[in-house]
Amino acid sequence: MTSPFLERDGAVGAAVPEHYGNPLGEQRALAEGSAIVDLSDRAVLSVAGPDRLTWLDSMTSQAIAGLAPGESAETLLLDPHGHVEHAIRLVDDGATTWLLVDGDEGEPLAAWLDRMRFRLRVEVADRTAELATIGSLGAPVDAVEAGGVPLVWRDPWAAGPGFTSARGEHPGARWPYAETLVERSTLAGLAARPAAGTLALEALRIAAWRPRLADVDERAIPHELDWLRSAVALDKGCYRGQETVAKVHNLGHPPRRLVQLHLDGSLGVLPARGAIVRLGEDEVGRVSTAAMHYELGPIALALVRRRTDPAATLTVDSEAGPLAAAQEVVVPPDAPPAVQVPRLPRLGAR
Repeated sequence: MTSPFLERDGAVGAAVPEHYGNPLGEQRALAEGSAIVDLSDRAVLSVAGPDRLTWLDSMTSQAIAGLAPGESAETLLLDPHGHVEHAIRLVDDGATTWLLVDGDEGEPLAAWLDRMRFRLRVEVADRTAELATIGSLGAPVDAVEAGGVPLVWRDPWAAGPGFTSARGEHPGARWPYAETLVERSTLAGLAARPAAGTLALEALRIAAWRPRLADVDERAIPHELDWLRSAVALDKGCYRGQETVAKVHNLGHPPRRLVQLHLDGSLGVLPARGAIVRLGEDEVGRVSTAAMHYELGPIALALVRRRTDPAATLTVDSEAGPLAAAQEVVVPPDAPPAVQVPRLPRLGAR
């Protein structure tokens, strides 16, 4: 499905435009709420039926059994060891729950959910051919309505408690992000509006410390990315991967932590996804996403070892050579366990 946004002058991209020739200007317009982003390459699933919310609640990390019509939520599907497999954005209309996911997640997630139905009263459908996603940070977009409810997902990242909550204003407070579902037939009309590319959206997301599935590798657990802030309920019933979530939260520390890196821009390059982060000669982490921000300059998100000194200047491998990188702490290395277990004396010690 070719997006009409790619027919605009200056549009550069494959499935959707990455930019229209002025990525930094597009960022400013997006941040000011005067531009929209074509995300029509993302997938839309629906789950209908009276058991839909309790069913989804039983399998994923967020407490969504009582999700009210029009209310937004985010939840994670974890593997049995607590590693992140899918990140799901949810909005319910009172009869159907709408799942917004990155494009390559749609088909495998729909297939997995369909296998998990058993005898429950739920129906899973892929609605990507009918509906498209438009992103914005304040720009009004007319949404599809279902049961009288506009299908707009509003990011809970800004309001959620997390590891960083006690250290002043969280940059998520300046991230009024929403995703709106529209009929695909309306994309041509929307393409005439002021628009920003996905590069602009990614830069603003990095500045807000906001994780998405692109930041996840096969070892990632929610604590490492501060995803407890928006996508994990610690007081709900059992779900797949809950044992790891509870154990790390109550008794341990995440083995890695998310940082925002402020990169040296003198070489004029950005590191690739997966670029090695080093402290001296030692590898301490990997870059997940990097972008040029219109105010902050070159920035990135990276997962580094928990014990990496937060004050240390790191370097990041790039095609032009090592880039100096200053850390901004997202998940603190001393993020404490919720339960302080007393140390037991050694047998025979006095």
